[in-house]
Amino acid sequence: MPAKFPSLSQCAALLLSGGAYAALAYATPRQQFGQLLGLFAVALGAYAWLLRSRLPVRWGLAAALAFRLLWLPAQPALSDDVYRFRWDGLLVSQGVNPFRFRPDELIADGARRAVPDAARRAALLPELQQLYRQLNSPHYYSVYPPVCQFAFGAAARLFPTSEAGFAACLRVVVLLAEVGTAWLLLALLPLLGWPPRRALHYLLHPLVIVELTGNLHFEGVVFGFILLALWLLSRQKWAASAGALGLGVATKLLPLLVLPLLVRRLGVRRFAAYAAIALGTLAVLFGPFLSVDLFENIARSLKLYFRSFEFNASVYYLLRPVGYWLTTYNQIAVIGPALAFTSGLLGLALAWRERRPTLAALPSALLLMLTAYYALATTVHPWYLTLLVGVSVFTQFRFALVWGGLAVLSYAAYRTSAYTENLWLVALEYAGMYAMLAWELTRRHTTEPSE
Repeated sequence: MPAKFPSLSQCAALLLSGGAYAALAYATPRQQFGQLLGLFAVALGAYAWLLRSRLPVRWGLAAALAFRLLWLPAQPALSDDVYRFRWDGLLVSQGVNPFRFRPDELIADGARRAVPDAARRAALLPELQQLYRQLNSPHYYSVYPPVCQFAFGAAARLFPTSEAGFAACLRVVVLLAEVGTAWLLLALLPLLGWPPRRALHYLLHPLVIVELTGNLHFEGVVFGFILLALWLLSRQKWAASAGALGLGVATKLLPLLVLPLLVRRLGVRRFAAYAAIALGTLAVLFGPFLSVDLFENIARSLKLYFRSFEFNASVYYLLRPVGYWLTTYNQIAVIGPALAFTSGLLGLALAWRERRPTLAALPSALLLMLTAYYALATTVHPWYLTLLVGVSVFTQFRFALVWGGLAVLSYAAYRTSAYTENLWLVALEYAGMYAMLAWELTRRHTTEPSE
């Protein structure tokens, strides 16, 4: 059978995408919101056309790789999280536990407590002092679990004085994870009854390319571990699957949400063993960072996240004015934990009342659970949504693709150093997402896979 080639319109869409990604990578500071929005809209329009016109899968895979390679030498321009990655990495590379000290503590005492050796401290401190001015969270303990810390440490050891080298090293890690994700998607989709071309829904989505490969967020690594756990589970290798899920939790804590969905699928006894292996893997990976104050400092960071941070939220932003009206000040310290608790209850209820607790139905349940979690969250950064985009390829739902496209509107907050959100744009983002979700929920879904 002769190989299929892209049409002229598909070639034009691919070229437009490549040009948009190149401009986003090398010529678009995040303060230039108009330019960012325009380029992202071009990439999103090209993405929609490539899917609608059924771009040949092999060409789609090649394009997905090429778009990611465009970013290889680029510094992340749309996120400053990379500076905290490098801060933690420099500490790990010097044998310092990044969970024990806040950046402001290290700078205040000249890192004497963390690095007693004067020579090592003299080599490390100039880099830390330069980085400190670029951190967006200098007063908070690290929140990045051990898999991230190992990657940060390895990159910092290889490139102790080079920001560009550090970023390129992390980008290789993310790229390798994305290659593994592509393989797993192509293996799992037919196994669960879906056409392989649906892998392109994730691999070519602009949000995934920009936020993972471009901005070096590790949600792509997490998604790869979730897919690996699902693939191993499909092959009846439940112990290895538990280890893979444990690696995912050790990258970002969010995959813990998968566990309640496995109780009825595995049975209570096997689930207990599965959970023990997953959590044991997490404990082993945390081993090098164990200290008396480890759990206290992590708890402080999580408490701050749920009780103090707010960005691009939906339900919370509707409740926030009520708190002001009742008490005259922001009640996030009460509303945030209450919403988190509610999302946990909704997740447990979904797991308990799921009609068909089969392996094929697991992605749909996980998608709804993650959607409820982010709908009730006080902080929803765009890259968080890449997990929803990925999980959605195994379902009939496409609202996550729409949400991922609209999430770029949240970058309007970075037009000035005050980081003031435009709530009209936030409302537009969520109106579009909820409208799509409502439309899909009211449709009659067939049980047969579709394009």
